[in-house]
Amino acid sequence: MTGLRYVYAVCRPFGAALQSQLTGVAGDPPRLLPHGDLVAVVSHVPEADFCEEALRAHLEDLDWLAGTARAHQQVIDALTAVTTPLPLRLATVFRDDSGVRVMMEERGEAFRRTLERLDGRVEWGVKVYVEAEPEQAAGPERPAPKPASGRDYLRQRRMRTRANDDLWSRAEDFATRLHGTLATRADDARLHAPQNPRLSGAAGRNVLNAAYLVRRDVSEEFVEMVDRTKDDAPGIRVELTGPWAAYSFAGEEGAAGEESTGEGS
Repeated sequence: MTGLRYVYAVCRPFGAALQSQLTGVAGDPPRLLPHGDLVAVVSHVPEADFCEEALRAHLEDLDWLAGTARAHQQVIDALTAVTTPLPLRLATVFRDDSGVRVMMEERGEAFRRTLERLDGRVEWGVKVYVEAEPEQAAGPERPAPKPASGRDYLRQRRMRTRANDDLWSRAEDFATRLHGTLATRADDARLHAPQNPRLSGAAGRNVLNAAYLVRRDVSEEFVEMVDRTKDDAPGIRVELTGPWAAYSFAGEEGAAGEESTGEGS
């Protein structure tokens, strides 16, 4: 099949088979491209959609971007089930197999260092949200209370503000303690910026957005640690995601590079 080469990840050689019906970006099944002691996971993509000029246009198309990201992540998830992949940035594309091999040769030392650090480990994500305490709903049997005066109204506002401030303070303390506890069971941790609820669609205010690099053999214990905290603090919600490929810990070797936004060598 002709076309450009789309690269999902670099990993060490592995013996396990990927799922038989797995397809990647543009519907092409991924294949393994070995080079020395490294393997690139690639598939063919049409030049009409993935040449540099077309990519610039497509990256402004949110529907196209979402579909490509889903297909990319599907391959990374399948790899994570059988090995430790070093994921590359979305839309890392090269002219042909030779270009992919040149990239692996030039960046091989950095790839090996990172793969050694990530070997046998996965990423877990933990988020903590402050959930607004719902006010009692008004209705025919429960009309909305009306303050007797402006002074009463201001007093009620101050009480609600103090309650919200107290909940926010408790949530920050809770998140700090939780992060410290989880970090003791992780090999590394990253604190990301809180998510904007208008972009994420998640309810509540995000006070902790963290990633943890955890050995597979202690992941069950890590998950149990998170689960034990979920009912500890009323008005505070804990969310766990994963296991993922270690995106947050891939560093420059995995997430960046000049080749990542268009055609490579």
